[in-house]
Amino acid sequence: MKFAVLGAGAIGAYVGAALTRGGSDVTLIARGGHMSAMAAHGVRVLSPRGDFTAKPAVTDQLEAVADADVVFVALKAYSLPDIAPRLGRLLAPGAAAIWAQNGIPWWYFQSAAPPAGSALAGLGGPGFALESVDPGGIIASSISPEHNVGCVVFCSTEIIEPGVIKHVEGTRFSLGEPDGSESERLKLISAAFAAGGLRAPVEARLRDQIWLKLVGNVAFNPITALTGATLGQLRSITEMPDLLRAMFSECAEVAARLGVTFPVPLDRRLEAGLAVGDHKTSMLQDLEAGKRLELDCMTGAIVELAERLDIQVPHVSTVHACAKLLDRLTQDSRSAQ
Repeated sequence: MKFAVLGAGAIGAYVGAALTRGGSDVTLIARGGHMSAMAAHGVRVLSPRGDFTAKPAVTDQLEAVADADVVFVALKAYSLPDIAPRLGRLLAPGAAAIWAQNGIPWWYFQSAAPPAGSALAGLGGPGFALESVDPGGIIASSISPEHNVGCVVFCSTEIIEPGVIKHVEGTRFSLGEPDGSESERLKLISAAFAAGGLRAPVEARLRDQIWLKLVGNVAFNPITALTGATLGQLRSITEMPDLLRAMFSECAEVAARLGVTFPVPLDRRLEAGLAVGDHKTSMLQDLEAGKRLELDCMTGAIVELAERLDIQVPHVSTVHACAKLLDRLTQDSRSAQ
């Protein structure tokens, strides 16, 4: 099985290195100094589970996806609308595209059997797309549904220097077909991940896993970007866990209307996030690197869904507005330099 990793940053390079260590044929697609370092020296992974170096093929050419059986798409969600038309044309017939983005994935409302009493029947269906995630439906119109595989990343990594990945915690990459069905391709992909030391359980209800990850992203990521705090520092004042808990509750109300059942209690999810300790979320890392913040697929999607479902989410809306302004000012400052 041949893999291509599109967007071989902190998560993508880690996954590619692990797959390579497990014996898979892997090509990393990246750019800039990080790409050059990986091409010259391989990917060095520093992990509490054991350090290792892997040397997959490395390129900056998107065309490398064309002969891959599996494309692990680790790009930021906001990058997908621009690249989707070209990517859709390059994907080989029968290839699996694993969408490993944060937040509500663009395919979420496709192939969804509405649970009893949920609001999916009013939102889903052919052509439906959240504007915050897939503006104008450009991704859905560019990617054939046969390619789609969902993925929820429960793993924290950082690029500490070009070509060097710090693995903080977590090795789970939950996989699922958008319609919840079992498939032979997911068994093969899961086995390849396992050979590389990663966990890739195949989930029949992947949307429940999406929301379990999402509630943390919606609360932790923008708050850490706004404050500069690590996850562990969020518990240093009592008001902050209270705010995070309120944001969790608002997300849970939206999720309930969509028929989602959380696999673990949300208090446990909150404590698990805070317990990660001295780790910067991906959004805080992006802010410090001067990159655009990945907001629309997370807080933006919750705000849009809440409006469609007539649910009040005042805490999420407030944090979204503040983080959006921070992102705007950061990008304006960078453009002026």
